[in-house]
Amino acid sequence: MGLPSNQHFFEFRRAVPAFLQQGKPARNKLKLQLMTLRRSSQFRLLFFIIGLLTFAVDPNCAKADPTPEAVSAFNAYVKTVESRLAQQHQSRNGFLAPPLTPQNEKLLQQGELIIEPVTPVTGSALPGALLHDWRGTAFAPGATVADFERLMKNISAYPQYFSPQVLQAKVLTQQGDHLQAFMRVRQKHVVTVEMDTTYDITFGRLDEQHGYSLSRSTRVSEIGSPGTAEEHTLPADEEHGFLWRQNTYWTYEERDGGLYMQIESVSLSRSVPNGLNWIVQPFIEKIPRESLEFTLRSTCNALRK
Repeated sequence: MGLPSNQHFFEFRRAVPAFLQQGKPARNKLKLQLMTLRRSSQFRLLFFIIGLLTFAVDPNCAKADPTPEAVSAFNAYVKTVESRLAQQHQSRNGFLAPPLTPQNEKLLQQGELIIEPVTPVTGSALPGALLHDWRGTAFAPGATVADFERLMKNISAYPQYFSPQVLQAKVLTQQGDHLQAFMRVRQKHVVTVEMDTTYDITFGRLDEQHGYSLSRSTRVSEIGSPGTAEEHTLPADEEHGFLWRQNTYWTYEERDGGLYMQIESVSLSRSVPNGLNWIVQPFIEKIPRESLEFTLRSTCNALRK
């Protein structure tokens, strides 16, 4: 794919503000014009980047904290997820969900990952927000339940094993298998965002070969000018809203000479502004898939050390 010309770039850069400022009929007309231009192989890359930048940095798209209705809906959804997992974790049969087929087990043992959306790939719409639920599965040959729990409880080593996404990490409090942890994390796509997050984490076991953990975010704050003298926590109305809540659920089963690991991530983010869905949708689909792939690959690599 060739790079777009300067003429294309400046024409499209002028089109984006017009798209945001016009009324619905004018936006629809402009949308049709841009979709026609989009057919150009040169234009596709530029089209996506400009649209994504508009979504990421346009001040008119900024959101404050999630609405109470969105938080309530997220909490209700999480309750159903945790109820399903609690029932799932009571039996060796079907400990992983959905149960792995022989074909899937073979793929996993060959180093492949299985990553799939539980909700629609574009996220489930809530009032002013999107809910995302994705699941990923991997196999770590030679690893045990004890190895996995030792790795996951070693919070301070996360920057070593999960770099560059995790920059800082430490345990705040711990009582047995229940702990509170702090992490500074980085999301880097078209724009780079750093966030200070805290999590409530609990580990549990069915038996020596079957374990699970629940990690619920208790705070997510975006950082302005990170790593500089001007570093500060952004007020809610200046945040990008890429992540408002995130719960992570691990399920792991030791057999076949290794460890099957399954992670389910449920998150809440800002909604897509009206009219930009058609531009931003690939970005929405890409982030959770790449995040789970990175986490699973990094975990497998860490268990080999």
